[in-house]
Amino acid sequence: MNIHHHPALMDQLAASYALGTLRGGARRRFETLARDNATLRAAALIWQGRLASVAELQPEVAPSPAVWKRIENLLHAEQQAQAVQAARAAQAPADAGRSWWSSLGLWRGATAAGAFAAVIAVVTGLNMQTQLSGQVAQLSAKLAAKPAIDYVAVLADDKAAASILVTFDPNTKKLMLKRVGDFREQPDKSLELWGLPPGAPAKSMGVLSGDKVVEMTATEQEIRDMPALAITLEPKGGVPPGTAATGPILFKGQLLRTAL
Repeated sequence: MNIHHHPALMDQLAASYALGTLRGGARRRFETLARDNATLRAAALIWQGRLASVAELQPEVAPSPAVWKRIENLLHAEQQAQAVQAARAAQAPADAGRSWWSSLGLWRGATAAGAFAAVIAVVTGLNMQTQLSGQVAQLSAKLAAKPAIDYVAVLADDKAAASILVTFDPNTKKLMLKRVGDFREQPDKSLELWGLPPGAPAKSMGVLSGDKVVEMTATEQEIRDMPALAITLEPKGGVPPGTAATGPILFKGQLLRTAL
């Protein structure tokens, strides 16, 4: 099966890779595929960002006093059962002809204590399950509030090294650029983003600041009309509006529609 033709499978593998559940040979195969597939690399980076932000937002939750009380009751019941067992064992030498194992009273006491402990364990498990369900619901709500990413691009240099991750959210009309490489321009230079529409001159989308993450504004129609993006090195502040690029192309890549 060619994974390139199955976006949903690529997204699932990227999520498993970022979460750490993709292991062994499967993880190595994913990394091999990602080296030659910009979409797969972008999906993994996006999922890593999503999971990292969820971990930062998730508050610490201390167990409720009721949980500790149930644990205390469970330990107390176990101590009572051990005390009953010790008492029966001490009486065994005095009961000639009777085996300690034939003591019906002991088995009744032990059975009752075991049943009591089982009930406590079930109640504790239900309480913990309820708390876990609440935490899962909170995490799901936080993930749902994350930006909708419909377009993605990995801009790489001439050696195919990823340098900038680009994502677009049509709901907010935000074009997000995140530096993932080590390149840093000189103080007297600026990086400028260009859209490359087919059969038309390149269009400037904006100048990048020195920040690790930069936001720009664009319409969905503009993004649809530009199947590729490029970044050039320009004088500080970029080229004058309406003029063509003057510097070399440092990074470029295809802008792809994604199912993320």
